Amino acid sequence: MSHAFHSLSRRGYLLTLLVAACLLFLAAAGAAETLWTTLDNQGREGEVPLTNETFSRLAERLRPAVVNISTTMVVKRSPVPGGQPSPFGERDPFREFWEKFFGGQIPQEYETKSLGSGVIIHRDGYILTNYHVVQNATEITVTLFDGKDYPARVVGKDKKTDLALIKIEAPGQLPVAPLGDSDRLKVGEWVLAIGNPFGLAETVTAGIVSAKGRVIGAGPYDDFIQTDASINPGNSGGPLFNFRGEVVGINTAIVATGQGIGFAIPINMAKEILPQLKEKGRVTRGWLGVGIQRLTPQLARSFGLKEERGALVSQVFKDSPAERAGIRAGDVILEFEGRPIKDFLEISRLVAATPPGKLVEIKIVREGKEMVLTAKIAEMKEEGEAVEAPSRKPLGLTVQDITPDLARRLGIEEGSGVLVSRVEPRGPADSAGIRRGDVIQEVNRQPVSSVEEFNRALEQAGTEEDILFLVRRGEESLYLVVSIK
Repeated sequence: MSHAFHSLSRRGYLLTLLVAACLLFLAAAGAAETLWTTLDNQGREGEVPLTNETFSRLAERLRPAVVNISTTMVVKRSPVPGGQPSPFGERDPFREFWEKFFGGQIPQEYETKSLGSGVIIHRDGYILTNYHVVQNATEITVTLFDGKDYPARVVGKDKKTDLALIKIEAPGQLPVAPLGDSDRLKVGEWVLAIGNPFGLAETVTAGIVSAKGRVIGAGPYDDFIQTDASINPGNSGGPLFNFRGEVVGINTAIVATGQGIGFAIPINMAKEILPQLKEKGRVTRGWLGVGIQRLTPQLARSFGLKEERGALVSQVFKDSPAERAGIRAGDVILEFEGRPIKDFLEISRLVAATPPGKLVEIKIVREGKEMVLTAKIAEMKEEGEAVEAPSRKPLGLTVQDITPDLARRLGIEEGSGVLVSRVEPRGPADSAGIRRGDVIQEVNRQPVSSVEEFNRALEQAGTEEDILFLVRRGEESLYLVVSIK
């Protein structure tokens, strides 16, 4: 009897193991829908398999929320042979010829059409897309997944982030794509791009996030997600989805000469400005009133810093919140409202997202000492002959005094620096980035107002291998280090 009981117990144990294995298999199958790599308590990594069915499931569920946007705009041109506009515009020297032989049809207007994509983010018909998709459009038509067309109007748009909110009036409740959290997105994570490349509606492409925080020179708030999911003309304004089915980016840019490289605006950036786009039609941004630049290793050494972190203040605008708070050129901003500044461009985005009128704490380091200053954020507003004297020879540049006439033409105050009149090619100044026409305002943190003071400051530098210059270029100021090794 004991033998039989032992046998039954063993069978029961085996049956229990079999049931447990089946349950584990079913749980794994359910987890496959999330497509996330999980870590168990022991820290061992377990990869969840991807299947063709999973891709098709996501595409089937997400495509109805993606729309095709076609726009019409009116363009003016001067007719010339071949139908190309005159490169001279209204001041065309051959205008009389065109008027005589082409019946005075200058200028003439013609319509041009363009295509883009968008994603429905609210059942009432609100659609998120790119600013450049609807910019200057006289007519906007949205085509839904079911093929029906609806006229759309622009609710709000923002050129700086290249985002726009449009709206259609459609019966019933529309399919909506949920907005995710782009900060949680990781490099190497799978993503799907859905849009209308080259007018081919409802195209789905897949790839991974190949980089984050890309700066491509598209605007002042560049912070793009880079992906190898195919993005082409017509994809602009369309969504980039994670495998939870959430929008994590708005596809917006491609590299014309590259393959497999596309860029999307992080959805968190859009979420910050959507309330303003809906309520006011535009975005109100905070303004501190500083010019900033990256803190290079050379600059860090020049300012006596042990590491390159924070944003270097190269310019403080007159009557700005920064000036009233006591911020000076040469300060390094380490924190903004308790948030460490890891990348110098981060401070621009943080200030812009701060409501005007708010008091903020800014931690800086000045001459090796850390201090906290308080600033009240303001609202950002929409946008003669002289004797030349050579400087210290190893620098490879020539400067001159700024006369009253030069100061007037340059838009600066007399005695606010020296003008760079010549830069030797491949010399130390040229290698540091100094250009002809720059105004050097400081040498090693000492203000200079004449060639005499400039040369005296260089003499005081003695045998130093690196010399720090504060340079004004147009409306900007920046620090440059000239190495004379």
